[in-house]
Amino acid sequence: MFVPGMDSAREAAGGVAGTVLMRFVWPHGGRSVFLSGSFDRWTRLVPMSPMEGCPTVFQAICSITPGFHQYKFLVDGEWKHDEHQPCSTTDYGVVNTVLLPGEANYNPIVGPEMALGSGMELDNETFRRVVHVSDGTATDVVPRISEADLQVSRHRISVFLSTHTAYELLPKSGKVLALDVDLPVKQAFHILHEQGIPMAPLWDFSKGQFVGMLSALDFILILRELGNHGSNLTEEELDTHTISAWKEGKAYLNRQMDGHGRAFSRCLIHAGPYDNLKEVALRILQNEVATIPIIHSSSEDGSFPQLLHLASLSGILKCICRYFRHCSGTLPILQLPICTIPVGTWVPKIGESNRRPLAMLRPSASLGSALNLLIQAQVSSIPIVDDNDSLVDIYCRSDITALAKDRVYTHININEMTIHQALQLGQDSYTPYERLNQRCQMCLRSDTLNKVMERLANPGVRRLIIVEAGSKRVEGIVTLSDIFKFLLG
Repeated sequence: MFVPGMDSAREAAGGVAGTVLMRFVWPHGGRSVFLSGSFDRWTRLVPMSPMEGCPTVFQAICSITPGFHQYKFLVDGEWKHDEHQPCSTTDYGVVNTVLLPGEANYNPIVGPEMALGSGMELDNETFRRVVHVSDGTATDVVPRISEADLQVSRHRISVFLSTHTAYELLPKSGKVLALDVDLPVKQAFHILHEQGIPMAPLWDFSKGQFVGMLSALDFILILRELGNHGSNLTEEELDTHTISAWKEGKAYLNRQMDGHGRAFSRCLIHAGPYDNLKEVALRILQNEVATIPIIHSSSEDGSFPQLLHLASLSGILKCICRYFRHCSGTLPILQLPICTIPVGTWVPKIGESNRRPLAMLRPSASLGSALNLLIQAQVSSIPIVDDNDSLVDIYCRSDITALAKDRVYTHININEMTIHQALQLGQDSYTPYERLNQRCQMCLRSDTLNKVMERLANPGVRRLIIVEAGSKRVEGIVTLSDIFKFLLG
């Protein structure tokens, strides 16, 4: 456990009385290695440096107090313990242990390797500050990638996206649902609910074209109109109110009218199967939409279009992860903890007034307040938290389709129904634990960018809630859009 030959210097430990310098060693290789331990309450990750002439052995020097300590290592994004050193099983999983006597001249070196148990407790300060040891002097720095490595990573991702096409997003088999613009919105509402999809392309038979998309946001706006005092749109009218009529009404609400009082005809945002993936991703980001249809026409005038697939950032991210999975070393940014890079929306710390606030609500808040917040904050989901800001559930735009079950929307007041009641619709078969784990995809601030990308590439996952381990207190949220804005610069 302890390696002789290194002088323990109480004075070198920053002048802190009762502390000594200890050298921790990880002899089992890796690309990036960090140390974390109970000696600083698991609140920091200390970067470890390869030893000169021995690149598979990493070391770090820490100032710690005498006594019993536990520690683990983060090796290439995975927690590990050193099986050749004393260890024990605790609430943090398997950890290495060290008993440091009180004599100041006891000179120790500790070697650890660590396999993360899911119970590893990392609080909200993890990765925020690390100690960098150089020439025996400890200084506080924030680990960050160099500008050169960042540009190299972005360039390689850009080259990959520019040389691969949307055709690669097409599944081997599947179906894509489209709706007729002359369909009543009430019927469309039920179709989306029954099919379990949040949006669908719109087909206009008279024009022989796909002309738009109907999404969960449309139904949020419709329900708000139904709930507004004096609204001209009643539930009975939904039986005859067509999608095209709603789209025109929506344009009027958004003041998208020309000088003659007619709605602007907004072109459908779409892609072709041979457009490159970078063009598709930028189109999604620039137009602030979740998906765009991939449409192909064999004629020059675009007649007889074929709807092939709905492209999303999730599908593109899956292509990136698959391509770089076995050569991730060519992208230096992948091993960075997400808290050290400008990605996601975080709960502002005390004194930080320039950060965009993270929208959160209590389960007792009204459904109407949730719908208003989804629109006003221009977000697709809201974490639902308890009085301690611990994650309870999440309310997404697509959850609005649950109100189509048994035509619930016809006999509720969205300002009287609570978020908790709304979330219970269609979720009664799940226990609260199952619902939290199935609906709320979570990560830690210490998770690497690579790990976050892999999880966001899974079908149906559009965001990860960043939580504090153990308490599940919400610290932030990272979305697919956040990842692509960072990757594409």
